[in-house]
Amino acid sequence: MSVPDPSDDPLSRERAHLTHSRAALRSMREDVESLDIRDVTANWVNAEVLTRQIGDRVKALADLSHTPLFFGRLDYLHSPGADQAEGAGGERFYIGRRHVHDADGDPMVIDWRAPVSQPFYRASKKNPLDIALRRRFGYTGGDLTAYEDEHLSDPAEAAATSKLLQQEIERPRVGPMRDIVATIQPEQDEIVRSGLGGSVCVQGGPGTGKTAVGLHRVAYLLYAHRDRLARTGTLVIGPNASFLHYIEQVLPALGELEVKQATVDDLVAHVEVRGRDEAATAVVKGDARMAEVLRRAVRSHVTMPVEPVVVVRGSRRWRVPAYELEVIVRELLDRDIRYGAAREALPQRIAHAVLVQMERSGEAPDDRVQDAVARNPAVKAAVKSLWPPVEPAKLVLRLLSDADFLATHAEGVLTEDEQKTILWSRPVRSVKSAKWAAADAVLIDEATDLVQRTHSLGHVVLDEAQDLSPMQYRAVGRRCTTGSATVLGDLAQGTTPWATRSWEEALTHLGKGDAVVEELTAGFRVPTDVITYASRLLPHIAPGLTPVASVRENPGFFEVRPATADTSDASDTEVVAACEELLRNEGSVGLIAADARVPLLAEALAAAGLPYLGPGEETTLTTRLTLVPASLAKGLEYDYVVLDEPRAVVDGEPDERTGLRRLYVSLTRAVSGLIVTHAAPLPPQLAEGTGTS
Repeated sequence: MSVPDPSDDPLSRERAHLTHSRAALRSMREDVESLDIRDVTANWVNAEVLTRQIGDRVKALADLSHTPLFFGRLDYLHSPGADQAEGAGGERFYIGRRHVHDADGDPMVIDWRAPVSQPFYRASKKNPLDIALRRRFGYTGGDLTAYEDEHLSDPAEAAATSKLLQQEIERPRVGPMRDIVATIQPEQDEIVRSGLGGSVCVQGGPGTGKTAVGLHRVAYLLYAHRDRLARTGTLVIGPNASFLHYIEQVLPALGELEVKQATVDDLVAHVEVRGRDEAATAVVKGDARMAEVLRRAVRSHVTMPVEPVVVVRGSRRWRVPAYELEVIVRELLDRDIRYGAAREALPQRIAHAVLVQMERSGEAPDDRVQDAVARNPAVKAAVKSLWPPVEPAKLVLRLLSDADFLATHAEGVLTEDEQKTILWSRPVRSVKSAKWAAADAVLIDEATDLVQRTHSLGHVVLDEAQDLSPMQYRAVGRRCTTGSATVLGDLAQGTTPWATRSWEEALTHLGKGDAVVEELTAGFRVPTDVITYASRLLPHIAPGLTPVASVRENPGFFEVRPATADTSDASDTEVVAACEELLRNEGSVGLIAADARVPLLAEALAAAGLPYLGPGEETTLTTRLTLVPASLAKGLEYDYVVLDEPRAVVDGEPDERTGLRRLYVSLTRAVSGLIVTHAAPLPPQLAEGTGTS
């Protein structure tokens, strides 16, 4: 009896390729670690730079044991033609998170961002893109355990939904957000690979993968334009620190270590924020009209000269009359350049006027003389008087505390009622003693940019953008004036009083009015029954917005549970019981509740002996339950969710529309199952047709 040859088993061959690829990656890392730079560095500065670069390269070549090195394979049909990827003819490529080559330099794994990898995401029965076979791999932990083939060139083979793709999408998750590189869909890939030169705005409902698409777009741009972006920089902006912590491992898993992350509050942290505005106050402060008020206030510091400037050099006196100084000042104002740049130009302009007089008298002054005149005490005194320095925080403090100063510069821009709304009720002594609110810091950032240009990055990703005020959009836009942006959001999830009404308006404030708006409507994360239930709210919160259509074959677990008793203790007990029930499944569980209910539920969980985490804390195999205030739920996802008291979530917001949007966010955080528990009546927008699935 003959023994089967393991080499005839496709799965064994693929496992062998994985083993060899990991060994090759290890060799690549060891080659970098063994580099001797002593003979190639001219000085210690070069040595430090090169050492850091080597360290970054070693980190990028790390083999993450539970992250598949490759997730797919492409078998090409023909030799490359004019429109084929170079070197692709009749060859086989393994598609993974980074490039891996063997000792001879031959590729063992191709980076998913390379042109030759693109058909893995784009090829279809209708347009096979010269692909004979697309193979997907299934993993358990870091072990390759399954594969699935699509023969794209065989018209007789019926197209079918990939089981492995579905399993990967629905796979239980513990810890931070995962990358979606193995599951990117054609419409997502088109956005990911769009060029660096243009900005793009992605409107996507819950579970459409917009956040992951934005992060993978950064990874792609860094691959395709690494030198340029290494010089200019990239930045990911999220709504809060919990969200940033949740997504922070996606880019390192793709080999990108240098992308910075921040919130809008981080960007504008010119002062310590210790106060909180009423909603009406924050709305006015966040209005784009405040930019004009600030511009007027900054320029108001410039005064017209009434006296000449007399410069003494040796035995000669040079006089620049007041009318000539006024011409210089008005020319600088008319150029509308930044206040600080104009202030730096003013002494040189005055010095030039003096040099003209010197030349007329027969002297031959050079640039050194002009610089000396510009530093003359009389010129410096004139500049200080005509164009005094402006401290942005002091300027904003005066606007918010001096009714007359505000009225002068807000005339015709803000109504009297709006001016009263943003004025502080009591005077403030200094910048340090002021209880600045978050919207005040944005105003200071605007004033700072009016004085001195803000540094621009090469590319900025702005997530959960629908919650930004016009002034916040301007603050972000200043960070990419010479670069591009990827804007991600969902108008239906806007939960601030100043939430975005349209992407056209938002992009205008951002300074990217020419951005292309793409809409993702295919839902890969939220189960069918859950998204159908949540979509009942759409006509009330975002009329006209296309509902998300779940492409999940698994409808998911969904149940609405009225409390069996109307006491709060009984209700809390049933919430805890629902958490215990869901924790019997594999994966993470989120308990989402109105902010005011969180302390009560925390006590109930503690009394039941159920350990739990807060948003932003990383779940583990032993602690898989997270207690989430509804105000922090946006952008997060859990395998299972218990949503406590929908009515309380709605009532916790200043108006019903915002409350219903907050509820929509909370309802759509589940990947596999949702239990809604309630003692109070459900909001009427949900109650109709409520049942159990």
